[in-house]
Formats: sequence, C-alpha cells, structure tokens
Amino acid sequence: MTATGYRAFVAAHPVLLGFGFTMTFASSVGQTFFIGTFGPSIRETFGLSHTGWGGIYMAGTLLSALCLPWTGALIDRFKLAPYTLTVFAALVGATLFMAAVPHVALLVAAIFFLRQSGQGLSSHISVTTMARYFSAGRGKAVALATLGFAAGESVLPFLVVAGIASIGWRETYAASGLVLVVLILPIIVWLLRRPAWKAGVGDIVSPKVAGGGTNTASEPRVEARSWTRREVLGHWRFYLLMPAVMAPSVIGTALFFHHLALAEAKGWSAAWITGNYWGYAVGSLIAGLLAGPLIDRITAVRVIPMFLVPMIGALLIIATFDHAFWAWPYLFLLGVNVGINYTGLAALWAEIYGVGHIGAIRSLIVSFSVLASALGPPVMGAMMDAPMTMESIAAIFAGYCVMATALMWLALRGLATRTEN
Repeated sequence: MTATGYRAFVAAHPVLLGFGFTMTFASSVGQTFFIGTFGPSIRETFGLSHTGWGGIYMAGTLLSALCLPWTGALIDRFKLAPYTLTVFAALVGATLFMAAVPHVALLVAAIFFLRQSGQGLSSHISVTTMARYFSAGRGKAVALATLGFAAGESVLPFLVVAGIASIGWRETYAASGLVLVVLILPIIVWLLRRPAWKAGVGDIVSPKVAGGGTNTASEPRVEARSWTRREVLGHWRFYLLMPAVMAPSVIGTALFFHHLALAEAKGWSAAWITGNYWGYAVGSLIAGLLAGPLIDRITAVRVIPMFLVPMIGALLIIATFDHAFWAWPYLFLLGVNVGINYTGLAALWAEIYGVGHIGAIRSLIVSFSVLASALGPPVMGAMMDAPMTMESIAAIFAGYCVMATALMWLALRGLATRTEN
C-alpha cells in the first residue's frame, strides 16, 4: 500500500486507529523495554543480583500470565469504554506504586500490576479492537495501531536514562504516571466519546454490531467459523504454533531486560544502546507498515511462518560481532521481527479461529506470551551468572528460533485463509 493509501485509511477511521495507537503507547510503562531501563538502579537500591532481579520479574509476570485468561476475556463481555478506563486507572496506580515501593518483597506486586495493566491488558485492548472491528483492512489497522509500541520504544528509554540521571529512578517512574494522567487519559476519554463509536464499537458485547448499524469499514465480518477457547486448546495446531509465538517474548524480553548488561559485555555505553532504540523502532515501523497490506492481500497464514528470521539474524550479530556499529543492525532486525509479530499474529488468530471469541482466544495466547516473557529474564540472568558469554547465549537463542520456525511452518502448511476444523 502506498503512503497515500495509508493516509486515506487513517482519514477514514481516525478514531479507531487513534484509540489503538494511544493504548499501545500507554502500555509502554508496563513493557520490558521500559522497566528494564530501571533495572540497574533497582538492583542497586535493593541489593539484587541479575538472577535475583530476574526472579522477581519472573514471579510478577507469571502472576500476570495466570490472570490474563480471565481478565482479558472480560473484553468480550463488557462495554469497551468502562473496561478501558478501568484498565487505565490500574495502569496509573501501578506506576505510582512502583515509584513508591518500599521493600524488595513488594517488588513482585509492583511488577505484577505493571505487567497486568500495561503489557497485558492495555495492548490487548488495542489489538483486540483492531482485529475485531476491521476485516478487509485488518492488517493495516493492526499495523497502524501498533505503531504506538514503536513510538514508545524509540523515545522513552533514552528519556528514562536521562530522567534517572537527573532526578532518580523513583521520581522518573512517578513522572511517568503523571504524564499518563495529564496527557494520555484526556486523549483516551476524548476518543471514546467521539461519534464514530455510535456505529457500535464501544457498545459491543458480542461480535454483532449493537443497534443493527452497518459500518462496513469497521464492522466485524467472520471469515472463519468462530472457535471457542476450549476448541483451540483441544487442537494440535495450537501447540505447534506456540514455540514460535512465544519466542519474541522469551528472547526479546530477556534481551531488553538485560540490555545494559549486554552493552557492558560488548563495551558499549548505556546511553549508546538506549539512544539507538530508534533503530529498533524504525525496523518495527517499516516491517509493520509493509506487513499490514501484504497480510490483507495474501493473508497472515502465508506471511507469518518466517517471521523469526530477522530475530535469528539479530542474534547471530550478537554472537559474532563486538563493534558498537553492530548495535544498529542488531536493533533494526529485532524491530523488524516485532513489527511482523505485532501485525501478523493479531491477524492470524482472526483468520484461523474467527472473531466470535477473539477476546478470549487472544487473552489465552497473550497469557502464554506473558508466561514466556516471565521466563526470559531469569533464564538469561542465570546464564550470565553461570557464567556464560553473551555470544553463547545468543547462539542458543538463535537455535531455539530455528526449531520454532520449523514447527510453525508444519502447523500452517496447507492452510489458506480459513482454518481446518
């Protein structure tokens, strides 16, 4: 799709797309790339090792993963506006709690609330809304909404490093909560009150548009039979897909959580690696914008099987090179992987399993991804404490991605736009 085509798409659906973008951007305060930037300061404050901090992060994230199948499925049952505002209030509370957490024992609770409300539910609201209410333009809608991730990843880590250096880590997290209330909340409220939602979005409690409206651009159209969550869990394909689906969460979370340790091992400064997160954002942006129209044209089933190849390339760079220049292609390739992942997987579930229970199904899959993200930091922390070199760790991760790619290819082989029953 041309830039003009994207502009026309945005002009036709500014409210829905703006809502999706804002929610993914707001989720940043609960994402690993954001929390991980505070890692060295938190470890110093509470006297934690890499393994200890990773274990706390794992515990909080595991608790979030256990809750997500229930809390995420509620989006199928309740109106979007109150559901969104409840999640957003929890996100603001989580940032303020993290800023004030007095004891190491309460760090688990702080991480849980950040991961549940930010990484889990805020992004879930965005992507589920795009997947449900766009059909022919679903790939483009998800691609544009998830640019909020790229926006956060490109600017926030550097600002966090600067904030910690100037006012301290607690004050920086408190300032993040203030920004959510003063800048982001009014935008969300304004978007939710726009007339565009009267077509049914926001009053929805089922896949049908409330009030009998016919908004063909945003009204969901079921391309495949709508599977229930129990049916998904009972089918072999789900289990072949999961190793690849979980790979970006396991590996990407581990890398971003320990990026400052990686930079130290490579002889790079903290400012260098966080200041070059723009390369990651650019890769994510380009890949997402290209993948969206491609998915709309040939389906996610055909696009997604090789989405881990860029991550394999990024890991091989870490396994092979030390010069600071290589931070750029490394981060760019990680971004390409994530851009395809954000866009492709959201469309894939709708293609295979329909949209009738997409909230419940996505919450299940997100819970697996969150579980994977919980395992990544402590596993990599234990590897570093063993000690293992960054080069060896990257090689092991690359081997996992190769295996997961093979399983995903087997799972999707022969599928077109509709799933087999």
